[in-house]
Amino acid sequence: MRLFRPGFLARCLYPEAIFRIKTTEKVLYLTFDDGPDQGSTPQLLNILSRYNIKALFFCSGIAAEMNPALLKLLRSDGHLIGNHGYKHLDGWRTDPVTYNSDIIKASGFTSAKIFRPPFGRLSFKQRRKVLGSYKIIFWDIMAYDFDISFGHDRSLRVLKEKIRPGSIIVLHDKASSCANSILEDFIVFARDQGYRFELPDLG
Repeated sequence: MRLFRPGFLARCLYPEAIFRIKTTEKVLYLTFDDGPDQGSTPQLLNILSRYNIKALFFCSGIAAEMNPALLKLLRSDGHLIGNHGYKHLDGWRTDPVTYNSDIIKASGFTSAKIFRPPFGRLSFKQRRKVLGSYKIIFWDIMAYDFDISFGHDRSLRVLKEKIRPGSIIVLHDKASSCANSILEDFIVFARDQGYRFELPDLG
């Protein structure tokens, strides 16, 4: 069963996390996970630049370390960088010490303030450690753009049907994602519906 929005249980498990920005204004927040990637990142940046949109990129520490020029480009274009762990560890399958060390290692290349758990999974013990240093950002809409079997058309349809004021949208910055092929269509659609795109104010 596909969950396009985080369920009630997720919100209960992570009450301090941000899933959506509370607002009545028609504003959306684009986020991208797993990059930077030499194939997909420049394409995403070209589209975002064309529409003067800034986004929040939750970068993998190992990818950021391997692609410092792309990370520099993201920052110089005015996008925010978030921490997505170094090795993209599954919090439910990783002990707290290893998990925390992985985040700290990634912070040297990404962010020491903003964190998105890989797979959206974080144990209670891990959460207690992370909360002392990071704002945890989840999402309001998952388009499954990373899943080849889900398909380009379905991913775009999810975005068009599920957006609402304050939605935090997660797409993926990697070769297996269809984000590059749906992003412009989605931006045009959302703007035609009266939405604008902004960076979240995370204090």
